Amino acid sequence: MWLTLFAAIALQISDIQVNGQSDDMTAKEKLLLWSQRMVEGYQGLRCDNFTTSWRDGRLFNAIIHKHRPSLIDLNQVYRQTNQENLEQAFNVAERELGVTRLLDPEDVDVPHPDEKSIITYVSSLYDAMPRVPDVQDGIKANELELRWQEYYEVVTMLLQWIRHHILVFEERKFPNSYEEVEVLWRQFLKFKETELPAKEADKNRSKHIFKSFEGAVQAGQVKVPPGYHPFDVEKEWGRLHVAILERERLLRTEFERLERLQRIVSKVQMESGVCEEQLNQVETLLQTDVRMMSSGKPAQHVAEVEADLEKAEGMIRFLFNDVQLLKDGRHLQAEQMYRRVYRLHERLVNIRSEYNLRLKSGVTTAQIPMTQVHTAQVLQQSSSRVRPELDEVTLRYVHDLLGWVEENQRRVDEGEWGSDLPNVETQLGSHRGLHQSVEEFRSKIERAKADESQISSASKAAYHEYVGKLELQYGKLLKASKARLRYLVELHAFVSAATKELMWLNEKEEEEVNYDWSERNTNMASKKECYSGLMRELELREKKVNGVQATGDKLLRDGHPARQTIEAFTAALQTQWSWLLQLCCCIEAHLKENTAYFQFFTDVKEAEEKMKKMQEVMKRKYTCDRSITVTRLEDLLQDAADEKEQLAEFKIHLEGLKRRAKMVVQLKPRNPASSIKGKLPIQAVCDFKQMEITVHRGDECALLDNSQPFKWRVLNDQGSESSVPSICFLVSPTNKDAVNSVAGLDGNLQRLQTMWQMMFVDLKSMLSWQYLMRDIHIINSWNITMFKTLRVEEYRLALRNLEQHYQDFLRDSQDSQMFGAEDRMQVESNYNQANHHYQTIVSSAEQGFVLPRAGKVAGVERELLIG
Repeated sequence: MWLTLFAAIALQISDIQVNGQSDDMTAKEKLLLWSQRMVEGYQGLRCDNFTTSWRDGRLFNAIIHKHRPSLIDLNQVYRQTNQENLEQAFNVAERELGVTRLLDPEDVDVPHPDEKSIITYVSSLYDAMPRVPDVQDGIKANELELRWQEYYEVVTMLLQWIRHHILVFEERKFPNSYEEVEVLWRQFLKFKETELPAKEADKNRSKHIFKSFEGAVQAGQVKVPPGYHPFDVEKEWGRLHVAILERERLLRTEFERLERLQRIVSKVQMESGVCEEQLNQVETLLQTDVRMMSSGKPAQHVAEVEADLEKAEGMIRFLFNDVQLLKDGRHLQAEQMYRRVYRLHERLVNIRSEYNLRLKSGVTTAQIPMTQVHTAQVLQQSSSRVRPELDEVTLRYVHDLLGWVEENQRRVDEGEWGSDLPNVETQLGSHRGLHQSVEEFRSKIERAKADESQISSASKAAYHEYVGKLELQYGKLLKASKARLRYLVELHAFVSAATKELMWLNEKEEEEVNYDWSERNTNMASKKECYSGLMRELELREKKVNGVQATGDKLLRDGHPARQTIEAFTAALQTQWSWLLQLCCCIEAHLKENTAYFQFFTDVKEAEEKMKKMQEVMKRKYTCDRSITVTRLEDLLQDAADEKEQLAEFKIHLEGLKRRAKMVVQLKPRNPASSIKGKLPIQAVCDFKQMEITVHRGDECALLDNSQPFKWRVLNDQGSESSVPSICFLVSPTNKDAVNSVAGLDGNLQRLQTMWQMMFVDLKSMLSWQYLMRDIHIINSWNITMFKTLRVEEYRLALRNLEQHYQDFLRDSQDSQMFGAEDRMQVESNYNQANHHYQTIVSSAEQGFVLPRAGKVAGVERELLIG
């Protein structure tokens, strides 16, 4: 079956088409070119062959990532072992791309992977994604900088615009003028209709630009500054959206409030005009009656004047209520409307005084004709007959008034205060209406006092007692109503301020509790900025919270009756503030540990790259043949000594990484995708207390369930089990990935040291050989004539060097890969020939003198006198 499969795939390989291929390229070369194109731009990845280049699994993952970036996390690939990368690539390719799993990690993670097997599998990948992205699908290196610059400029302008408008929309003070607020409202609507969509288009354009070089970002070719990632832009845009909604709500509320007040102004203007006409009419009728009485005639319009005055008085009373609403709403025309209504009220008082003085007091029995006097007497007699019924009606009226006062006294005394802001606002609005009724009730008491003149003598004492009691109870009611209104106003102000602070604290709590501290979120620099901003906000907010707490304490000291509500809000403020401070402790701990986590793996990656670079440099620099010069060899040996010092220093660095690896926390369990088995040890980094569980900072607990990213099922050291925010815990070391990554470095370092030792031996043996060859060449170049010209020191040195360098070569070449057994035999032969040549020269030149034999320079030396 496998032979059949390989044969089928071999036929497909011949159909490979790659941009830039030449006609004379083989199928294997085309597939290699396709692979190189697919991984082009990925940092540290090279595809040179179909064997060792694929051993670490990174090329497989990079090709899948190039095709579908969402399937592979490259940051994780750079941290994983060879076998983990290979397993991941084969699984993802089979599950997501339908590529048959022809290989196992053990088949590839070997010193010399099978070339045909890898070609077969890569051709399967090509079949799943045959086309290398053209220019329009990706981005060329020479375009990268231009795209990044364009993205940076767009995002910079967009962020500045967003933050400016957030500040503008957070302004809570509005003009008191209806016209000015109307202008603000129209500007806001225009902003939403025109400016906002244009900026949203800029935001979408920035996302599109970012996608064009996202692969370069993930490959490490482009470093995005903190706050400039599309996720950061979206977060800022979300803040702007919240500010816009809040601005719209406040503007709409203010606009509607001023619109209502404007309607009240129009109503006051219209009704005051009507009232003024009414008073004009009353004055006309009053003057007419006064003139008639002056001429001895009876008044004709008394009842009409009385009715009109009552009507005008009612209108003015309602107008004063409207003016009070304008004053409460701080309307610009409130004072003007008040003066207008007050002038109407003064005019009413003057007209009524004139009416009482000149019309009512002017009517006497002497001025009434006899027929009318008789009629009056008859009416008086008739009145005397019905007075008991009149007394009963009048007393019942006073009794009803007293009942109303007592009922509302009970309502005031038993009224609730509310446990939250909506309830407090409801109580305040309800009592304002009741208090207005209580104040208006004064006119009914005055009427009841006026009715006392109609009571018969028999009932007058009882009636007077009732009225006195009514006045006394009404005084108590009015006082209690004023006190309740004052208390409600104070309570509303306190609860409003406390609610505002609690909402802010809850918002910050939700933001921090739901922050992703897993290995997926690497942007710790941005989080540090956010945390610094939070600390600055807390410092400013602390004054407001303390101010609200102080207000609540003062209300309690002053004996405010809503003690339960005030204590609940002050306790909630204190609890929420303390909890946010505990969250700050958590953030600091996570920032420290996560920064150390990512820095550790960055250092490991840099160490891997450094060793890889050193290895490449060694291979390139210290590879030599027998044509190399002595001077060059001497320089290379000196450089090799320096390399050895670097390796020693790197070993010290590696020991430090080993120590750090034992302290690195685990971040993978913070990701729900990484399910846990059994109980995982965790450590609390803050205090947390609720009904089911209590945890103190430093407690060792156990993680039971991490299926929810921000709420973990936890077991404390007392055996209590409950759901606790995951931010409260660190997943304790040991981190196996960290330890394994350092172990891999250790093995690489040992291999690198072995390679250095081998290359150093090769260099030393080559240098010894060069020295020896030079000595042999010098001796072989001698003849009788030259030999006779040599001084004693010169031939002694030549002989000593020959022997010394030959011994050095024998020692240095023993473990060298540069010289085999045949090479050493050849060198020995050359050495012997040089010795023989020397002996021949000596024999020819010897005239009674014994020359030292080569190879015995360390013996007794004899003089040689020649010529």
